[in-house]
Amino acid sequence: MEKIRVFCPASVANVSCGFDVLGFCLKEVGDEIIIRKSKQKGVKIISVEGHRLPSDPRKNVAGIAINSFLNKYPSNFGFEIEIIKRIKPGSGIGSSAASSAGAVFGVNKILGDPATKDDLIKFAMEGEKFVSGKAIPDNVSPLIYGGFTLTRSIDPIDVIKLPIPKELVAVIIHPQIEIKTLHSREVLKENVPMELAIKQWANLAGMVSGLYENDYDLISKCLVDEIVEPYRSSLIPEFYKLKDVANKAGALGCGISGSGPSVFALTKGNEIAKRVADEMKKVFKNHDIGIQCYISKINPNGIKIIPSKWNTIHLKIQISL
Repeated sequence: MEKIRVFCPASVANVSCGFDVLGFCLKEVGDEIIIRKSKQKGVKIISVEGHRLPSDPRKNVAGIAINSFLNKYPSNFGFEIEIIKRIKPGSGIGSSAASSAGAVFGVNKILGDPATKDDLIKFAMEGEKFVSGKAIPDNVSPLIYGGFTLTRSIDPIDVIKLPIPKELVAVIIHPQIEIKTLHSREVLKENVPMELAIKQWANLAGMVSGLYENDYDLISKCLVDEIVEPYRSSLIPEFYKLKDVANKAGALGCGISGSGPSVFALTKGNEIAKRVADEMKKVFKNHDIGIQCYISKINPNGIKIIPSKWNTIHLKIQISL
């Protein structure tokens, strides 16, 4: 394989009760990364479209993740990278994770899949570490495994892929401001009272059970964040109003996506999702802050290869035969 083009979906991390361990990826929004073999060894980022990001691979999460990959799986050729960035950096829906995970996924395919999924998560986490100060897995794990994931351990990597209830739909409201992950982590407390920790553990356990049992009522009860939301909510315009209108419109629950400023709501079915999205958008109707809104099913597959025109034609010929 000389070239690959991959779709790298946006993702929601933490999911209220699962700080740093729970996440899911979206189906309708994401970046694209094109990777080509190069005669010159090393990594070269030749273009970034959509948003301004460094082209220096030592300062771009895609380059950092690939170099981490190549430290374990060396190559006798290099790679040229094009990034089509549709997920705004600092949006809270996994912009850096899409670049990091998409880059190592693509390089792994070109090299013939020498790395495991858990390897890829570990390499992508190096990109996450560059932007957040900590190697966190909750965005990259669902991109690599697809769907909803629980990362039980990062040393060693241990990811559990969770079931997705059939009618589960996500609504994302992204106020057009930027919150850097590093800053949003700085507002958190180092120590957590035991009483709150117990509530959070119980909600996380209940959330996992709800996903396995297709129990929407249980999922709704468990979409509560006792630990992070009280501190990060102050960074997000109109957060509690968004949460209130979403819940009144029928959402199962609503919380901060990743580090914010994006806010997510989970719903049962598309009709409720549309109603929730409409009510959440109204909160910013007379506001001077612009918003983007997404409605998306949970993406069960994560990162995927975008077939080239030739591959599509070749596939059609094979089917016709």
